[in-house]
Amino acid sequence: MSRKIRYGMVGGGRGASIGALHRIAAAMDGQIELVCGAFSSDPERSKASGADLYLPADRCYGTFEEMITKEKALPADQRMDFISIVTPNHMHFPPAKMALENGFHVLSDKPACFDLAQSKELAAIVKKSGLVYG
Repeated sequence: MSRKIRYGMVGGGRGASIGALHRIAAAMDGQIELVCGAFSSDPERSKASGADLYLPADRCYGTFEEMITKEKALPADQRMDFISIVTPNHMHFPPAKMALENGFHVLSDKPACFDLAQSKELAAIVKKSGLVYG
């Protein structure tokens, strides 16, 4: 690949230590860049968190649904390539499901899902999509 891999983050905004740890780890080899995010369940806090990270205002989203929808509408050479999910445990499944169903690869903090039913559904979605889930 002749460019950095672009990612969007779900969760990990102001006051969330795990988001900062994931961003540091992602940046270590210089081959990846954070381009957008929905950093909090509170839309204003999410947008403020994105501003803290020097992201353009139009790439700081109030919800993960908004992020996935708007990123999908961008030209392929501008949109995120995958999402990194660093939300509280019970919230990993909804953004992973939506991202996969909209053509985005997913990297999720553990646990992948909240229960066995979600795990089985997610496995089926990953298989159907042909996308990477990690």
